[in-house]
Amino acid sequence: MLELVAACQRELLSAPADEPVRPGAAESGLPPIGPPLPENGVGAAKAVTELSDRVLRTAIRSAGPRFFHFVIGGVTPAALAADMITTTADQNVGTWTSSPIGSRTEDIALRWLRELFGLPGEWSGVLTSGATMANFVGLASARRWWGLRHGADVDRDGLAGLPGVPVLASGYLHSSAVKSLGMLGIGRSSVRFHCDDTGRVDLAGMRAELAGLDGAPAIISASAGEVNTGAFDPISELADLAEEFGAWLHVDGAFGLFAGVSERTRHLVAGVGRADSVGSDGHKWLNVPYDCGFAFVRHPELLGPIFANAAAYLPGVDSEQPNYGNLGPESSRRARSFAVWASLAAYGRAGYRRMIEGHLDLAQRLAERVRAEPDLELLADVPLNIVCFRYHPNGVPEAELDALNTALAEAVLADGRVYFGTTRYRGVVAFRPAIVNWRTGPADIDLIVEVVLELAQRLRQVGP
Repeated sequence: MLELVAACQRELLSAPADEPVRPGAAESGLPPIGPPLPENGVGAAKAVTELSDRVLRTAIRSAGPRFFHFVIGGVTPAALAADMITTTADQNVGTWTSSPIGSRTEDIALRWLRELFGLPGEWSGVLTSGATMANFVGLASARRWWGLRHGADVDRDGLAGLPGVPVLASGYLHSSAVKSLGMLGIGRSSVRFHCDDTGRVDLAGMRAELAGLDGAPAIISASAGEVNTGAFDPISELADLAEEFGAWLHVDGAFGLFAGVSERTRHLVAGVGRADSVGSDGHKWLNVPYDCGFAFVRHPELLGPIFANAAAYLPGVDSEQPNYGNLGPESSRRARSFAVWASLAAYGRAGYRRMIEGHLDLAQRLAERVRAEPDLELLADVPLNIVCFRYHPNGVPEAELDALNTALAEAVLADGRVYFGTTRYRGVVAFRPAIVNWRTGPADIDLIVEVVLELAQRLRQVGP
């Protein structure tokens, strides 16, 4: 089995640089949905060979250098090897007794991550399945804090009988934070937005609402790295508001938290150490495999009452050894820390700084290429690693541009040489390629512009 897997890995990793991100058989080669569960199996070798063949023919090359859709990082060599060890050892890092090596490694990995991001060392942390659950941990901590401010233990007794939880945010708020609010019973509609038409926070409006609460507790959710443009909320100014009005400040730094690794962008996350909770992703800019995220909370005492899994055969939250199943949503937990630790140990702070600064340069390169093309329009500044632009040729009415860019995006995805989709920014359809893969280089960036212009020309040609 190991030899079969190694052969599949070699073929995936040795693919030529110009191999399409989207294989030609991406849809047609998918397994049929009709066959019932077999009574008698075909054996491990045949099953794994069939799976390997299907993956090689159909899997989107999302770990490669030309995948710019969403914000998906690659996998460093050290993280890849460590993840293979993770699967083989099959540790459950829910309790210390079930995996001392997993628990100790997570403890170290979280400490290194705090140092990488410049977060206070006394904060508590936990690895999660991604930024959604990292936001969930941070906002669950905010919910408990809010309940205690009302004299209620909401994790024991629920939210019944309490007033609504006010959540204040700019237009940069990510959908995962809204999803977390729904899962927590706070409610998706609890968010009160204060922003202009670009999403930029209206600090005066937020201040007025906080003042109107007359001392009642509230949650402020800040975004470090908005998904359309990479823009940031002013974290220091939001921290000032939180301190003045006694509010909880949560920061969603799914990829933007990594701005703190470089002196060139550190100002974007100034004040993050004054927050009450912070969430981020590992399978984005850290370039470790799916799934991985991390949550950090200023007040460690809040996590146990929220996430404790109490039973006679399980350790309590007051155990001297770390039991991470009592600090986050999952009780059964994969040893995600192995890949995190291995990648940080392999490349260190300097290695990640070089990668991130290289991506900052590539983002500016793409922005300059867009500015230089008369048929392309840069729609926003590029503070980090996302470039928001659209196809806007002379003579095409504004009313037709959305349909044209939507069709162009479909052509880009079908073409597969580079891979990114659309969003809506300030009311128009736009592209938002995100640069986070450690293997991405200048040629990959230049190809974005070349492919867009080539496919746009095809779309506008008359006749066959």
